Amino acid sequence: MTSWPISLRAPVRPCDAECVTYAVTVDTSIPVGSPEMDALQRAGAVALLGKGLGSVEAIEGPDGMEVDIFESIVAVHPGGALLTIFVDAPALEFAEDAVQSVTRELLERSELLAEWTVERCEVRLHPQLAQESLDAADGPDTPPADAATRKAHHAARETAADGRDECDAEAEAKAARNRMLTMSAELRSFPPVMFGVLDPEDEDGGEEEDVEAGVRPEDARLAAGALVYGTHLLVDELFQDVQTLTQTRSNVAECERPLWLLEELPERYALEYDAHFARRFLVTAIAMTTRFTNGSFQQLGCLAEELAWRLLLREASVSLETFGLMDEGVAVALEAFAENVYEDLDHEWLYDDSVGEIGEDAAGEAFGVTPMAIGSWFTPFNGGRYAHPYAMEASEDATQ
Repeated sequence: MTSWPISLRAPVRPCDAECVTYAVTVDTSIPVGSPEMDALQRAGAVALLGKGLGSVEAIEGPDGMEVDIFESIVAVHPGGALLTIFVDAPALEFAEDAVQSVTRELLERSELLAEWTVERCEVRLHPQLAQESLDAADGPDTPPADAATRKAHHAARETAADGRDECDAEAEAKAARNRMLTMSAELRSFPPVMFGVLDPEDEDGGEEEDVEAGVRPEDARLAAGALVYGTHLLVDELFQDVQTLTQTRSNVAECERPLWLLEELPERYALEYDAHFARRFLVTAIAMTTRFTNGSFQQLGCLAEELAWRLLLREASVSLETFGLMDEGVAVALEAFAENVYEDLDHEWLYDDSVGEIGEDAAGEAFGVTPMAIGSWFTPFNGGRYAHPYAMEASEDATQ
């Protein structure tokens, strides 16, 4: 791997026409065999990693090449940390190589983190951007243009890779499972009964009967860990959507660049989902998941939180399916949890086109559901609910 010395120069230059902004995800782990970190140790790890990344403004590469770091997110769990580092780089490979190099160097410089390892360092490309990149690819590894030749080319490559890919997939699934089980401890606001695990006081049968009547504790832990894992993806992808809408000065309906999550919100309001809305929604998602993980969650505070929770469930489910971990027991655990967190499913009306024809307020009066006009999405359901002050502030002038 190419050496990328750390540069502490300032200020950070904006990305020029030859650079692209990449979000590099780094998965780090504590030494094998070490006990899991307690709350104090995790707080210390956050401080060390945050301070280290905050001191780096650029990474110098060969031939005078530079990769700029302009934002980083640190999320620590008992078994390590997930980092999301936003960089400006001339190519994806340079972004990954530079971030991996600087992360390893920062760990080595810290006495307390010197034995930590970097398990994964990669750029998560939006599927549409990845496809466009593949379509435009031209080089020695580009598949032949002729259909028959291309079929034979792919068949030969797949045959050679089958054994290796199967082993890699199994190892990746095992690692993801262990990571999620470790992360489950971070979901402090919810006991196992929220996932359908029988309360010990209600059990009156043997182990076999308990398994049939309720969710297995391990399935509940995996579901909980998937939600924490999905939280990192949720915040990361919303952050990137905010950047996209800010850079393009557009909204979801008119943005010509692909978006990660905001396109999943009710389509008829797509013109309203601009950069300001996206920032308010991101803050709402962070406030909600913070209460999930610090033990203070009581109820969803507003309609925007219900929509953010819907997206989080999607992230958790997709993550489990991606690694082949979504079996029947885990699916039941997630379903039970969703039912316990949601008080009602009124927000589902926003995805019903027939409601748009008569108006949300009229539909609310006719069918007894909560008013759903977009102006009320960030307003607390009642005085006892929480909504972040920034999210409640609807005036664009207040953000200037």
